[in-house]
Amino acid sequence: MIKAENIQKRYGELEVLKGVSLEISEGEIVSIVGASGAGKSTLLHIIGTLDKADAGNVSINNIETGKLKDKKLSDFRNRAIGFVFQFHHLLPEFTALENVCIPAFIAGKSEAEAQSKAKELLGFLGLANRADHKPSELSGGEQQRVAVARALVNQPAVVLADEPSGNLDSQSAKELHQLFFDLRDKFNQTFVIVTHNEELANMADRKLEMKDGQIV
Repeated sequence: MIKAENIQKRYGELEVLKGVSLEISEGEIVSIVGASGAGKSTLLHIIGTLDKADAGNVSINNIETGKLKDKKLSDFRNRAIGFVFQFHHLLPEFTALENVCIPAFIAGKSEAEAQSKAKELLGFLGLANRADHKPSELSGGEQQRVAVARALVNQPAVVLADEPSGNLDSQSAKELHQLFFDLRDKFNQTFVIVTHNEELANMADRKLEMKDGQIV
């Protein structure tokens, strides 16, 4: 599902990624661990097409992302990749349901279709009765689950998570971690999770450790 070959990235004099290669299968949950500054988030952003590598190739579902022009790349990212970050980035003026629908609207789906999928996901995540609440009326764990629903609304093949439980209390974090595995079992999605949380890292099918811009 994901293939990265010899990914290199530098910012000025700082070499952040030094030829990283990896392959991740469909339906696999892989965690990436390592000290701050090891290059974990940079690698995740390049896999997710949010950043460009200086050298190397990334393919997702046999599509080489580096060959896509800007508009096609945006469409591909919106359709094929879901993102969950440490901070939920929900829009405060919109309800949970409306927040979840936004990527579907961007993908050109009708309001009825977007709302139907959003309601299904919110129900699956235990938030059916919170759909009309704005982010300020939700707990931290609920806000992050809304962000997960938003990441999933276009049924992406790949979900990339960067410190997804870093801002949650331990109980909410546990629930979120279990949720990733429930989602994989239900939808067979592929997850790549950058985390400092040892418990989450060890739950994954495979744990990769990064050090000084390389997978060790």
